[in-house]
Amino acid sequence: MGVEGLYGRSGTFEDVVERLNAAIGAVGDPDGPEVMRFPPGLGRLQLEKSGYVRNFPHLAGTVASFAGSNQDHAALLARLSNDEDWTDMQRPTEVALTPAACYGVYPVIAARGRLGAAGALVDVYTWCFRHEPSIDPARMQMFRQREHVRIGTPEQVASFRALWLDRARALVESLGLPAAIDVANDPFFGRAGKLLAATQREGNLKFELLVPIVAEAPRTACVSFNDHRDLFGRAWGIELEPGETAHTACVGFGVERLTLALFRHHGFFVADWPDSVRHVLGF
Repeated sequence: MGVEGLYGRSGTFEDVVERLNAAIGAVGDPDGPEVMRFPPGLGRLQLEKSGYVRNFPHLAGTVASFAGSNQDHAALLARLSNDEDWTDMQRPTEVALTPAACYGVYPVIAARGRLGAAGALVDVYTWCFRHEPSIDPARMQMFRQREHVRIGTPEQVASFRALWLDRARALVESLGLPAAIDVANDPFFGRAGKLLAATQREGNLKFELLVPIVAEAPRTACVSFNDHRDLFGRAWGIELEPGETAHTACVGFGVERLTLALFRHHGFFVADWPDSVRHVLGF
């Protein structure tokens, strides 16, 4: 769409995306998660409170808009006529672009007060944005995530992540895709970020399910499994029934990446895909 990492989607591509989403739902729906759906934007203050701007300023995006006078508008039109830059005439709004699907969940859960003994389990799906322009088609700036989010005790969170490590691998392998799971870290910014990344890896707080898409190596992360410990519990004041700070974890499916992987390994003609794969996707 004129910018690296920004793509339109065909009807065939979207059909596979929706069928893939249905297959993910078939795995997680029996758990009875609460369904939440959010727009691709969230409050700018919510993004700050989550800690994202502190840790990933290079990936964050915000929405700016023109809020000038008639005189300012005339100046804007003059710049456009002269092919001059006009973007400094926009001002930040209160809207930020959602970096991960789960970010909309935590303030909602926090606003309800203390959690019961069962904690919370949420199925969330939304568009996300990360400012990392690339010619790699598997590294889009705007993409969708389907996530399941667990909020509760450390034991509940650990059990949830272990369960989904097995579930996700089984689902991806049922799609005829070669998968490997490995420890990973988020792309924290700056010198302090190197320490955060090392701590994350040493604590096995993040795993990724990797599938070759553009090349056999390095493989592309298509599913992530994240243990946030009490990071979001502290940020949002989410408390468990006895008053302790809640822990959180999420499993996130990159539906565009998995869809690209399906076309990469099975070809561009869906009718020719293996019958076992077509069955999983409901064809």
